[in-house]
Amino acid sequence: MRVLSYDASDRDRFPTDSTSACMVSLDRGLRVVAANQEMFRRLGDIGSKEVCGSSFCELLDASIRTKVRSQMERLLDGQQARFRERSVAFTGPESSLRGDLMATAVARGAGRVEGVVATLRTDAHKAEAPRSAPRKILSDMDARILEGVASGASTVQLASTLYLSRGGVEYHVTALLRKMKVKNRPALISKAYSMGFFDLGSWPPQVVPDHVK
Repeated sequence: MRVLSYDASDRDRFPTDSTSACMVSLDRGLRVVAANQEMFRRLGDIGSKEVCGSSFCELLDASIRTKVRSQMERLLDGQQARFRERSVAFTGPESSLRGDLMATAVARGAGRVEGVVATLRTDAHKAEAPRSAPRKILSDMDARILEGVASGASTVQLASTLYLSRGGVEYHVTALLRKMKVKNRPALISKAYSMGFFDLGSWPPQVVPDHVK
């Protein structure tokens, strides 16, 4: 793999026992321009055959893409030199790959950031679980109600935005409480986040389309 720049001290931030390092080099468009053999092997194992030339963020699980892309853009803008994100998931049609992600800005010449080097540390002895299809248990209205409740909208505000009566909003909220097996609105939103229904790092909250029927 051709690595433009890498701070050796970053290696000390990850334990070396029972781990395997996957590395990729990204251009300013956050496209993969190079990868080491371990990254090719692991992504091949989960069924993602196209690596070089692909969008790095599109290889990630949908729930974490926005958050990681935002951090990567901060690197490209020179707002930070590196970041670390724990338990990042790469998903393919056959299974998933999860590990801790460290990304470092790559600069040359006058200091302009030319790209990013990303390292994923995974447990080499722990097999990835087969990927299960996203649970499509939400209707389009369910998703809009969830987004509204998560953003703090009241019943009156939701009724106005979604062109429903107040009773209609309460009906949908109650149906969601039963479906998710929780007792109140805060618990509903907490459970939705725990099930990966929301795109992490986005505001206002957005439901990942993969979970909508």
